[in-house]
Amino acid sequence: MDGILNIYKEKDFTSHDVVAKLRGILHMKKIGHTGTLDPQATGILPVCLGKATKACDMMTEKSKVYETVLLLGVTTDTEDMTGRILNTSPVTCSEKEAEVAIGSFLGSYEQIPPMYSAIKVNGKKLYELAREGKTIERTPRPVTLYELTILSMDLPRVRLRITCSKGTYIRSLCRDIGAKLGCGGCMEELVRTRVGHFQIENALTLNQIEAYAKKGRINEIIEPIDRIFASCPAVFASIQDRKLVQNGNSLTEKRILLSQDMKKAGQWIRLYDDEKQFVGIYQYDSTKKQIKPVKMFLS
Repeated sequence: MDGILNIYKEKDFTSHDVVAKLRGILHMKKIGHTGTLDPQATGILPVCLGKATKACDMMTEKSKVYETVLLLGVTTDTEDMTGRILNTSPVTCSEKEAEVAIGSFLGSYEQIPPMYSAIKVNGKKLYELAREGKTIERTPRPVTLYELTILSMDLPRVRLRITCSKGTYIRSLCRDIGAKLGCGGCMEELVRTRVGHFQIENALTLNQIEAYAKKGRINEIIEPIDRIFASCPAVFASIQDRKLVQNGNSLTEKRILLSQDMKKAGQWIRLYDDEKQFVGIYQYDSTKKQIKPVKMFLS
């Protein structure tokens, strides 16, 4: 089985739990997730099977959409409600002041990641240090919020929808908004509703997937690998170039028909062989006027 399953991760499951359970359901080892989701968070977790595991790192680059509940007036050591409460403060800001503070984070900003995270420092994960009672200085990371919409507000709670770049911690955003308002804040709820083109409406729980597997219908719900890259233009190699394609060689413009839109430096292109089988993702090299492989999925 090669492709992607759009999993709905339920509460109290880690991303690794999901992969482990899927290995049992599908009786295969080559399975990988496309980015962790906190145990208490719910929502979609695309999981790659077989050859598609090569795309796991490419999937993590995709923008993500979350819905979260920001709780003002409470700070915790984990930056969400699973942790130890460090401080509580009265929330004296008006709804308008909260709206302005929240809106100020739209765009790019330098975010300090939480101590309770899987980021490694000197070979050790931050959450391991945190559990030892240690707090170390973390380097701020650039993150981008493409959308930051207030869905509802009933202070001290604000429900938000956020579209963000790779590496954004929603817990830390809640912390930063609370800090800006002077009362502190943490994340009370989190649901991931989209990763790339994968939507929560089409996600399936592990129990639902197991039911498909037992009926021998698992292939009905596995998305083909090339669908991840649907936004990239596609080209087809000729039968004469079959060996070149199978060996992962670059192809010059003389060998492959490229439209003008494809001839942009760094443009990703889906390549198919003469039998319309997906070969992999290639990139246009404007200097050498050729496409070269980025990731191959033939084997």
